[in-house]
Amino acid sequence: MTAAIVAEGLVKRYGAVTALDGVDLTVPQGTVLGLLGPNGAGKTTTVRILTTLLKPDAGRAEVAGFDVVRDADRLRAHIGASGQYAAVDDHLTGAENLEMVGRLYHLGVRRSRRRARELLERFDLAEAADRPVQGYSGGMRRRLDLAGALVAEPPVLFLDEPTTGLDPRARAALWELIAELVAGGTTVLLTTQYLEEADRLAHRIAVVDHGRVIALGTADELKDQVGGDRIEVTVTSEADLRAAHDVLAPLAAGGVQADAGALRVTVPVSGGAAALTTALGRLADGRIAVRDAGLRRPTLDDVFLALTGHEAGREAEEKIKESVR
Repeated sequence: MTAAIVAEGLVKRYGAVTALDGVDLTVPQGTVLGLLGPNGAGKTTTVRILTTLLKPDAGRAEVAGFDVVRDADRLRAHIGASGQYAAVDDHLTGAENLEMVGRLYHLGVRRSRRRARELLERFDLAEAADRPVQGYSGGMRRRLDLAGALVAEPPVLFLDEPTTGLDPRARAALWELIAELVAGGTTVLLTTQYLEEADRLAHRIAVVDHGRVIALGTADELKDQVGGDRIEVTVTSEADLRAAHDVLAPLAAGGVQADAGALRVTVPVSGGAAALTTALGRLADGRIAVRDAGLRRPTLDDVFLALTGHEAGREAEEKIKESVR
């Protein structure tokens, strides 16, 4: 399968901070790569290099067959991009914003106007098409920015946290649109903090931390890396939580987690349903009051925490901002 995006050994430094430390990525044509990682891990820097907004300090990358440095001007006509913040002109109407993007892509007046109306309809903005954007809500502005990335129907699309600020209905509509684009051959690189989004859309997922790709694979492959099934038990009191922990620990195939706030114990196990049956028997024997119990597979949340060792934070991001002031 032809690769639409290839990155080899990308390095980018901001003063003393290394934002990228040798990133390698390959995205086959017509697929979605989800890029996950804490804030400051290097996701946005990677996207900015691949969309020609930054030059790498080392390494190379090609997108749609064009070198991102040497062929930057030609490449821009073949990509669409939507960043974390809506890049729209407040003084223009929604339609005028999209028509302007079309003109910048040299689509011509008639085609730009037609494409703008199609996208305004698609993103549920038709009724606001002729209103100045300064009166749009945050979610409307976000949808308009996403529409702008699609005006020229680019073969490669970069979406940097595209559903931030969208309500659940708008988010689901965007997921449907991305799936349709990919089915038609579009390649998408998606960065997101919504792990459900990556699980649903991405053919492969790259986990980035401290400027490196630390894991790469399908969602199922990454989940398998952090172990098998988990038993989750919710009890009625802190005393029962401690007792459940002690009773279930001998069954665990890994570390037992106890969440005192939710009165929940999570136990990695092997054996699936049989292990759950055994666990419930031991809890009953110990007269531990169970409010809820179930068996589940690891989620991408489990993968993220296991691989990065922490939740998303802003420390590295703030260091980068300080270094470029």
